[in-house]
Amino acid sequence: MEEVRYMISDAANLLHVESHVLRYWEEELELEIPRNEMGHRYYTEENIIQFEKIRKLKEEGYQLKAIKMLVHNTNPQIPDELKTTEVVSKAQTETACVQTKTDPGMSKLDQFQLLMTRIVRDAIAENNHELGREVSTQVGDKVIKEMNYLMREREEQEEERFRKLDEAIRIRQKRMRRQKKEKKVKCRRGDKPGKLRLEPQESTLS
Repeated sequence: MEEVRYMISDAANLLHVESHVLRYWEEELELEIPRNEMGHRYYTEENIIQFEKIRKLKEEGYQLKAIKMLVHNTNPQIPDELKTTEVVSKAQTETACVQTKTDPGMSKLDQFQLLMTRIVRDAIAENNHELGREVSTQVGDKVIKEMNYLMREREEQEEERFRKLDEAIRIRQKRMRRQKKEKKVKCRRGDKPGKLRLEPQESTLS
């Protein structure tokens, strides 16, 4: 049975993500994605299943570091700090405590805002310097990588556009040569000598 191949745009549609997201995951998770004779990526059914698992893990709140461990089976036990939903879990566990310490007349929205303020303040107090440096580094790296992906995607689109343009020019030139050749053949057929026709001479007799 012939292997089914999906181009990056088709794979992105199947997974409901953008094409540059697949490129980003590929590089960050060090995935081996096959390429065709032209050097363009293509995705098999196995790749689609793998990316679907990655997308679900992202939706569950796992960071790419944790997903990389799962993908390569380097550490089946994922540390809790690599799950971005830890803050949400912490908020849920502390909700009851906050509710007992706050004014019973406060709305749930006010209680939630107070809770989040405390959590953020505690996190900053615990590791303010490291947090700021790490966030700055990660954001800077992600912006640069994202720009690289967008530039790479644009280059591939330009390459595809020029390829189609070159193909169209070649087809047009081929058509023009064929028409010119056909025109020459018609001209040669029209120049063939026929029977000599004698024009009647006028009589000089009056």
